[in-house]
Amino acid sequence: MILTVVFLVLGLLVLFLSIAIVQQGTVAVITIFGKYTRVMGPGLNFKIPFVEMIYRRISIQNRSVELAFQAITADQANVNFKAMLVYSVLNQGEETIKNVAFKFIDEASFMQALIRTIEGSIRSFVATKRQSEILALRSEIIEHVKYQLDTLLESWGYHLTDLQLNDIAFDEVIMRSMAQVVASSNLKAAAENEGQALLITKTKAAEAEGNAIKISAEAEKTAAQLRGQGVALFREEVAKGMAESAKVMNEADLDASLILFSIWTEAVKHFAENSKGNVIFLDGSTDGMEKTMKQLLAIEKLNKVPEVASLTNPATSRNT
Repeated sequence: MILTVVFLVLGLLVLFLSIAIVQQGTVAVITIFGKYTRVMGPGLNFKIPFVEMIYRRISIQNRSVELAFQAITADQANVNFKAMLVYSVLNQGEETIKNVAFKFIDEASFMQALIRTIEGSIRSFVATKRQSEILALRSEIIEHVKYQLDTLLESWGYHLTDLQLNDIAFDEVIMRSMAQVVASSNLKAAAENEGQALLITKTKAAEAEGNAIKISAEAEKTAAQLRGQGVALFREEVAKGMAESAKVMNEADLDASLILFSIWTEAVKHFAENSKGNVIFLDGSTDGMEKTMKQLLAIEKLNKVPEVASLTNPATSRNT
């Protein structure tokens, strides 16, 4: 009875030691007396008790780690980096799992090698660049690191999924100087823009003034032409009226000096009506009027001399 119980207990113990449960997202590396044998996948697995041992359980899920380190540029400026690294096992192939399990003595050693490799790659890249270039080269830095690490990580059985540079900062003194440079550049750009705006404003104002002067000159020219045409038409109508009046008076056998006297009186009337406060001195005495009439008659006689000459000399009239 006791022996049966002992065998039963030993059987249960052997069965318990033969069962190996591997969690989802994990694989188990099995060794026999320290030598690699096989890989167990997720789920319920069986192994030879006391012979096969689970050497290491390896997660095939993505893992992340944060990095913080410093680099020096080509012009001796300190750059502080904060990065996040996402990596995972390359695949579930047997050779890949063997590399992950046996390349490093433990996980801490692998992490140390990975972090130092990334830091060294970034430092070597930053050392070839100047301070003013670093902030604009974020994506180039990431591509450089990935290019440098892809082959190496594959030999370790890992894959670099993502590398993000969350923060790139310089020393406080450098940051202040960079801010001053940016501020001065902005002030310079603002001054240039203001100057351009002022130039455009003055140019447009000058163009507008020139156009106004041109329009005004054109209007004045047109007005002068119209005034001249009006004066010419007025004179033409006056001449026609005077000629018609002279013809009528000649037919009525009246003295032509009466027309001159009428014109003189009409002129005096026009002066009085339209003088607008101006003072015009006219001699309205009997002697003055007689003198004015004599002057008008003399002008009339001078105008008649060419007519008489043309009548007495037909050849001259024809030549004329």
